[in-house]
Amino acid sequence: MASPGLYDRIGTTYTRTRVEDPRIAAAIHAALGDARTVLNVGAGTGSYEPLDRELVAVEPSTVMIAQRPPRAAPVVQARAEALPFADSSFDAAMAVLSDHHWEDRPLGLRELRRVARRRVVVFTWDRALAEEFWLTREYLPASKRQLGLAIEEIADCLGGARIEPVAIPHDCRDGFYHAYWRRPDAYLDERVRAGISVFARVDERKTTEMVSRLEADLASGAWQERNAALLDLEQIDLGYRLLIAELA
Repeated sequence: MASPGLYDRIGTTYTRTRVEDPRIAAAIHAALGDARTVLNVGAGTGSYEPLDRELVAVEPSTVMIAQRPPRAAPVVQARAEALPFADSSFDAAMAVLSDHHWEDRPLGLRELRRVARRRVVVFTWDRALAEEFWLTREYLPASKRQLGLAIEEIADCLGGARIEPVAIPHDCRDGFYHAYWRRPDAYLDERVRAGISVFARVDERKTTEMVSRLEADLASGAWQERNAALLDLEQIDLGYRLLIAELA
C-alpha cells in the first residue's frame, strides 16, 4: 500500500471529503457474499467496512488509524505485502482503492489470496479507461504516469477473478479522483484535492496549471460546452471495477 509517509502527510484532513458512498458500499458488501470473517487491507479510516461481519483491518499509516471511528473494526498496523496472518485465516480478504498504492502490488494481491479461504474482493480502477475522464484527458495528463497494472494483470495476480463494472453516481459521496465528474468546480477546492492522492503525486506546478485552466474554462463556459453530454447523466463508467476471486 502507499508508503505510510504519504498518508501521514496528506491524510490529516482525509475524513472531510473521503467517506463511503452507500451505493458503492452495497456493491462491495454484496461481492463479499456470505463471508463472515473479513480482512480489510489498506483500510484507511474505515470506509466500506461491513458492520454485520467479523472484520479485522490492516493499515500502515498512524494518521489514518487515528481517524478510525470508535465503532470501527480492530486494526493491525501492517503492510499488504507482509500480512501478519496465517494462510486461510479469513473467509474473505478485501481491498478498496488501496492496491494501486502498494509498493509491490503483485505481492500484496497474492497475500490477499493467501490469507483468504473462500473469496477475495478488490475494488480498483482499470487504467484502460484513463482517457475517458475529462480531467485527465484535458487538464492533467501527467496523472497517467501513475498508471500501474492492467485490470487483467490484477486478476491474474489473484489467480483469476470475475470483473464487474461499478458506475460512479453524479453525487458520489466519496471524494476520490473521479468522483466529481459532473461537479467540476470541486477540483478547484484545495480541501477536495487534499484527499486525493493523485494530486500529492503530481508535480505541484501541473496541479496549479490544471486549476488555472479549469477555472478559466468554467468561467467562460468552455468546459460546459465540451462536456454538455455529461450534465444529464446520473452515473457513468469511468473504469472502477470489482474483482471477485472465488477460492473455494
